[in-house]
Amino acid sequence: MSLFSLLSVSASGMAVQRKRAELLVENMANAETTRTPEGGPYKRKDAVFQSDRQTSPFSSVFQTELNGGGMTGVKVSEVVVDQSEPDKRYMPGHPDADPQGYVAFPKMNPAEDMVDLVSTTRSYQGNVAAMTAIKDMIHRSLDIMR
Repeated sequence: MSLFSLLSVSASGMAVQRKRAELLVENMANAETTRTPEGGPYKRKDAVFQSDRQTSPFSSVFQTELNGGGMTGVKVSEVVVDQSEPDKRYMPGHPDADPQGYVAFPKMNPAEDMVDLVSTTRSYQGNVAAMTAIKDMIHRSLDIMR
């Protein structure tokens, strides 16, 4: 196991958490969007994670294979769009109201999205802390070899 491959694992974790945060912020920004270019209200999006083999760009392919084939990181396998029915609110004067006076709004829970965003931030910070610890180990190893 190489310290450099561990950096790749943490980097993959940071990348997926950044993508998740982008989707959560997009969801919150569009919580009141009743009309999209596709038609209808905005639909909530969420990232699906999948484990992914990580290889270090600093080690040779032979060494990676010799040490067990690399580390397991994570990647975004797909972005899922919520297909549930939108929330209907009675607003007869709204330009997007149907003939009965109801407007379709995205089905979202702002409190849930905020909790998810805090969790995503904490996960990102955890990966940053892991990368910092690995960097410190590499630095100390170099100091010992002097």
